[in-house]
Amino acid sequence: MLSIAFAFLIGLILGSFLNVCIARLPKDESIVFPASRCPECRAPIKFYDNIPLLSFAVLGGRCRACRVAIPFKYPAIELVTGALTALFFARWGWNLPWLAVSLAAVYVLIVVSVIDFETMMISDFFSLLLCLLGLGGSSFNPCFEGGWALRLGQSAAGAVAGAGVIWLLAVMGKVIYKKEAVGEGDIFLMGAIGALCGWQGVLSTLVMAACFGSAYGVSLLLLKKADRMSHMPFGPFLALGAIINLYVLVKPEYFFIELPF
Repeated sequence: MLSIAFAFLIGLILGSFLNVCIARLPKDESIVFPASRCPECRAPIKFYDNIPLLSFAVLGGRCRACRVAIPFKYPAIELVTGALTALFFARWGWNLPWLAVSLAAVYVLIVVSVIDFETMMISDFFSLLLCLLGLGGSSFNPCFEGGWALRLGQSAAGAVAGAGVIWLLAVMGKVIYKKEAVGEGDIFLMGAIGALCGWQGVLSTLVMAACFGSAYGVSLLLLKKADRMSHMPFGPFLALGAIINLYVLVKPEYFFIELPF
C-alpha cells in the first residue's frame, strides 16, 4: 500500500512536468528553461507554489502575484497522472520493464490527448516515440506471445494494422463526406498504438474510441456547444482506448455477447 501511495506521489510530480510539456511544446518552447511562470503576469512561480495539487488548493486556484484564476486542467492532469501511475504500478509492478514502457507510453498519450484537444494537432514526433516504445518493449509486452523475434513481428504487424485501418477509414470518409474525415496525425498515432497493443488492441481501441467520441459529441450537441458539422479531435479518445489496453488488453471478442441459442 505504501509503495502504491509513493507511486501516486511520483505520478503527481510527473503530472506537473507534463503540464509544462503541454503548455510549451506546441509553441516550440524549451521545457527546461525558463522556470515555471504565470501565463498571465509572467511572474516566476516559487517552489512552494508549485507543489502538485496542494499549491492549487492553498492558493484557492489563483496566481499569488496577479490573482488570476489558474486553469483547472493543471491540477486535473496532475491528479490523472498520479492515479494512472499508481494503477499501473499496482497492475504491472512485478514486470518492471513493461511497467516502465507502459507508463512512458501513458505519459506521452496524456500529452498527445491534451494538445490535440486544444490545437487539433498531433505531432508525428509523439507517434514515432510511441512506436519505438512499442517495438523496443515488445520482448516483455504481455499483449504478445512467443520469443523475442515473434513478439517484435507482432508489434510491427500491429503498427501496420493500426495505421492501415485508420488510413482506410480516412479514404472512406473522404469519399462519403467529400472532405477530410480523419486527420493524418490520427493515422500515425494509431500505428503507434498498434505497435504497443497489437492488432487486437487496434480493433478494441477503435471500438472504445468510437464509443467515447460519440458520447462526447452527443453531449456537445445536447448542450448546443457544437453542431453536426463541427470538427472534433479523435486523438484523445484513441489515447484513452490505448491506455485501457495497456492496463489490460481488451480483446475484440469481449464486445460480443454470446446468446444462449
